[in-house]
Amino acid sequence: MIIYPAIDLKDGACVRLLRGEMSQATVFNTDPGDQARLFQSQGFEWLHLVDLNGAFEGKPVNGAAVESILKAVTIPVQLGGGIRDLKTIGMWLEKGVSRVILGTVALRDPELVKSACREFPGKVAVGIDAREGYVAVAGWAETSDIKALDLALKFEDCGVAAIIYTDINRDGAMGGVNVESTSDLAFHLTTPVIASGGVSSMDDLVALKAEEDTGIEGVICGRALYDGRIDPKEALALLSAPAIEDAD
Repeated sequence: MIIYPAIDLKDGACVRLLRGEMSQATVFNTDPGDQARLFQSQGFEWLHLVDLNGAFEGKPVNGAAVESILKAVTIPVQLGGGIRDLKTIGMWLEKGVSRVILGTVALRDPELVKSACREFPGKVAVGIDAREGYVAVAGWAETSDIKALDLALKFEDCGVAAIIYTDINRDGAMGGVNVESTSDLAFHLTTPVIASGGVSSMDDLVALKAEEDTGIEGVICGRALYDGRIDPKEALALLSAPAIEDAD
């Protein structure tokens, strides 16, 4: 299972939000490239980037910060936030992003996701952010009447690299990850699922690891890494171990 340290970008700085509220932002580092280098030096094999301003505005906003990260590290990077068309997808992949995450557009224009998967095989993930089980979009400002599983099922056969599933009510709140809804989603899909939102301790990682066989391939971790609640070395050792087998 892969652990993805999260670098959320707001106004050029690395921040963490509380339940997706832009007004509830804590700045952890004003130098995104420096933060990315630190995560790479700690042994992480991927980075998860979100252009928060871009998610609200529907277009890339923190481009300079993303490019500073791409220059700073050699490990692969996945990026979401404000990516709403094929041109923007192609632009980021050309600049060195390994995988783009489509969120709002996945709800509003599923055919674009399928086109992107055909044009950029293996390079497209879908971000499904849910509030009480229903998909939220546009930087979580709008909640739809579509259930997370129903949306995920639309992309089962088109080559999506992963579904990144976030429980918004848990995000940044340090209340623990929603293991039950994440494993339930993964169980019903053949597409790998990456868990996100609320990871606050090693106990959360242990609980997710125990459900690895449902199809949970990775976990995104933000605030708990920044404030030291999760030790990188310990987390990497746990998640890179063989899947936990059920005792007979």
